[in-house]
Parts: sequence; structure tokens; C-alpha cells
Amino acid sequence: MQKVMEIDDERRLQNLYDRRMAQEVDGTILGDEFEGYLLRISGGNDKQGFPMRQGVLTNTRVRILCKQGHKGYRQRRTGERKR
Repeated sequence: MQKVMEIDDERRLQNLYDRRMAQEVDGTILGDEFEGYLLRISGGNDKQGFPMRQGVLTNTRVRILCKQGHKGYRQRRTGERKR
């Protein structure tokens, strides 16, 4: 089951900053109310709103060549690809 959580306490969130997508984390790093939970990082976005992508193994933005069928891409002409 997937659930979206928003946490405003910056000290709690610092424990998640250097983690990768699909990595499982013990819930106690976010507080005692999550004790016993196992959390998986499944997505997010940066301050400008750019989404995280599975398989990109860098902490900086990269330009991905997208084609038909990729998430976040809508083809406008036949055979079109876009960065």
C-alpha cells in the first residue's frame, strides 16, 4: 500500500536527503510514531518541481532523451523524441 506523507520538521527530513529511490528505510528515523514501519522512497521532486526518475543514479539534474511510452512525455508528432 502506498501512502503520501508530508513532514515539515527539517531535522527529521535530513535523514532522508542522501537516500536513493526504491531504498527501504526504517520508520524510526522520522519519529517514534513510525516505529515498526518500513518505508520505501518511491518518488519526489526538487524545489523547482522537477520529478525524480527511477534509474538516474546522480543527485543532479540530467537531460534524458524521452520517447513514446515514457512517463512525463506526450508525443506531438510521429517519431518525435525530446530532451
